[in-house]
Amino acid sequence: MNETVQIFSIPSNPSGIHTIESIIESCCYEQPKFSKELYGNILIASTEAFANAVNHGNKNDESKFVHFEVEVAENYVQFIISDEGEGFDYENLPDPTLPENIMKETGRGIFIMKSLSDEYEFLNQGKTVRLKFNL
Repeated sequence: MNETVQIFSIPSNPSGIHTIESIIESCCYEQPKFSKELYGNILIASTEAFANAVNHGNKNDESKFVHFEVEVAENYVQFIISDEGEGFDYENLPDPTLPENIMKETGRGIFIMKSLSDEYEFLNQGKTVRLKFNL
């Protein structure tokens, strides 16, 4: 199988999550190595990344876009999600598993992305996250 890359620019609106879901579903159906568990991990981690880009990166500014890149290769699938915001300090995040953070309603998205992906990386001062899943 050859590597394929697709790039999408999605308006910074929470309803764009449906577009992300459709993109993920399409790429999973094309790859015979996808399990239901892997599909679920990809769906949850990628939609968390999109939601963070809309809410925190672009600050719900509908004039901005979330850029979503999908790379499907023989042994992995990778998603690169970028916003048009100012970035953030991804190296100093509160641990959502600490007792003082357990009951907070926010602060788990990055923890979820890290837990569900095989590799993750923040780039571009935190404006971009790369999520890689091994097949």
